[in-house]
Amino acid sequence: MQDRPSARSLQQRLDEGVVLGAEGYVFELERRGYIKAGPYVPEVILDAPEAVLELHREFLRAGAEVMVALTYYAHREKLKTVGREGDLEEMNRTAVRVANQVAREGDALVAANISNTWSYDPADARRTAAIVRAQYEEQLGWAVDEGVDFVIAETNDYLGEALVGLEVCQELGLPAMVTFASVHPTSTYDGYTYVDACRRAADAGATIVGLNCSRGPETMMPLLTDIVAAVDTVVAAQPVPYRTSHGTPAFESLTTPDGGRAFPIQLEPFSCTRFEMADFARWSQQLGISYIGICCGGGPHHVRAMAEALGRETPASRHSPAIDLHPVLGTATAEHREMGGWAA
Repeated sequence: MQDRPSARSLQQRLDEGVVLGAEGYVFELERRGYIKAGPYVPEVILDAPEAVLELHREFLRAGAEVMVALTYYAHREKLKTVGREGDLEEMNRTAVRVANQVAREGDALVAANISNTWSYDPADARRTAAIVRAQYEEQLGWAVDEGVDFVIAETNDYLGEALVGLEVCQELGLPAMVTFASVHPTSTYDGYTYVDACRRAADAGATIVGLNCSRGPETMMPLLTDIVAAVDTVVAAQPVPYRTSHGTPAFESLTTPDGGRAFPIQLEPFSCTRFEMADFARWSQQLGISYIGICCGGGPHHVRAMAEALGRETPASRHSPAIDLHPVLGTATAEHREMGGWAA
């Protein structure tokens, strides 16, 4: 087992203020041509680790304080679908090593990552929970060996599955952030309101609880308001950067003008700007949310804008927009022409 990567723990950073996270690795790497849309299995970890390394660095430069090991869907059941079950251990260990390498470059935290497995069935909870537990024990056992600060147990559709993951984290002595997807209007797939699911996860010992994925800022905000009012622990907010609405609160339900399915590879018309995500970061901070981030669809430009909205200057801030210097749109343009510059 490796020592904790970061000199400052997750709790120490939370005590100091907001922790800025960034996820969305899978969607961003799919856009770059390294992950296949559909299965969304992170084969890129072994096939092109330099692409993952670069994306970690871009998020770090943009202000992300957590490098999340790209092990979303890197579990036994999912790897079977692409014929790479034999690469399970190497994929998980390599993902944590890459996250550690970049985290050391900027004093970031390293998070192990477990996710919904599609193996859990509340109608057969005892049997399927054992299957889920075995997958989490594999992934997190390797993560502990390689060295992580905490675990992000994310995109949970079922409270029951989330609690299995939390139990494994606790058995390994790892702080856990447990976040729920919010595909259904008011409750998890196993019938708990999102407020109650977060409260139960907090009562069971999660360091952070909250929501990630599925909803954009507009439709996640009402749920977050209720959660913050109901739980005593730290709350996390990691929406997708898409314009969901009351009629389509989750981005999985967004449709194209011809009635087709926009999710997952026709979402561009619904994209939030960096300014909208900056507004969300400010709103979240004012509400008292202490772990603020972004999920599927997020890019470094979103993260930088969110960091700056929180009052931070990041390495990437050196290249933040300076539209006043644009040759056509900038204020310097008219002044320079009045002085006889830039011949027509």
